[in-house]
Amino acid sequence: QLVESGGGLVQPGGSLTLSCQGFGFTLDDYTIAWFRQAPGKEREAVSCLSSSDDETYYTKSVKGRFTISRDNAKNTVNLQMNSLKPEDTAVYYCAASTFTMATLEGFYDYWGQGTQVTVSS
Repeated sequence: QLVESGGGLVQPGGSLTLSCQGFGFTLDDYTIAWFRQAPGKEREAVSCLSSSDDETYYTKSVKGRFTISRDNAKNTVNLQMNSLKPEDTAVYYCAASTFTMATLEGFYDYWGQGTQVTVSS
């Protein structure tokens, strides 16, 4: 099971850190990704981190603003989001895959329930 936390309402330019905690399995055995889905849009991969932590992916719109990292002691993967924009508003999901650095949701076997991020003044 994956459980996300850390979403909320933030003003443009602000920051949030999302956390994805694993229960029942060890996250560092998997590629972990953050996806997001905005109203009326398809779900997209925002960022992912390989099981060896030596590869990362960021979609173009978040490069330089978001950072994905792993905390093995807490069995969590975090997404630090800075300089948030209204277009970052979405439900954010974390997911786990045995496929290295997959960005298509069909490759992900485990999903969290999602956490809402709203960027608005």
